[in-house]
Amino acid sequence: MGSGWHEWPLVLFTVLGQCVVGAVIVMGLAWNSASNNSELQQKMVRAMFFIWVLMGIAFLASVMHLGSPLRAFNSLNRVGQSALSNEIASGSVFFAVGGFWWLITVLKKMPLAIGRVWLAATMVLGLVFVWAMTRVYQIDTVPTWHNSYTTLSFFITVVLGGPLLGTLLLRAVDYSFHHIKLAALSVLALFVAVAIIVLQGSELAAIQSSVQHASALVPDYASLQVWRIALLALGLGCWICPLLRRVQPKTPGLLIGFILIVVGECIGRGIFYGLHMTVGMAVAG
Repeated sequence: MGSGWHEWPLVLFTVLGQCVVGAVIVMGLAWNSASNNSELQQKMVRAMFFIWVLMGIAFLASVMHLGSPLRAFNSLNRVGQSALSNEIASGSVFFAVGGFWWLITVLKKMPLAIGRVWLAATMVLGLVFVWAMTRVYQIDTVPTWHNSYTTLSFFITVVLGGPLLGTLLLRAVDYSFHHIKLAALSVLALFVAVAIIVLQGSELAAIQSSVQHASALVPDYASLQVWRIALLALGLGCWICPLLRRVQPKTPGLLIGFILIVVGECIGRGIFYGLHMTVGMAVAG
């Protein structure tokens, strides 16, 4: 029982990895939209360095969970058969393809046409990576995970953290890219997150085994979720409030907002891992 923070390597891996995927998509779309300004494109590419640093931190956390790099390599032995192997393989391919695109582009060796296709493939691979993450937790003997809330929650993190991280990096290079539309998308994701909390919270009371009730797994479920939503709202507020005043958000404010989003989603992911319950036969209702 508890908040699930004992699984902090997985919390960091999933949350940071999903934020990176969202940021790559935002930065990729912005890079394509600036095709007539090669100097600006180069600034964007250099700023993307921080995205790949976060991806590296995420993978380092996942290796810490597995115990050693050797176990990470061994886990690839069942690609196509094991959801865990598929997750690591898809994440590695996304990281390698995207990182190589970044390296060639920052060295100014990437032809524009090939770069567009390569970057589009990276964006798609990122979404495949997140989808593979969700499949790891679709286990029929874990009724608190084996549902659509898991899949939705993982993709919501992409939409909550990714656009803000992308906007932060674009603001650092003095480029404004559809601020209002991106912010509106993240606000919509926040509303969906609230709906999931309410719906899942009401269903936990109906899930039980012969020895435990799902609602007892995280006794502070409600209060932790309140903290999570408050942090997410504050994080988005650092981005949205300046826009409502018709001024450009400042880089420090966006950075604080992104940190708040990450902390909020880490709380939510901790709750997710805290809800783990393995049963031979689940009883609902």
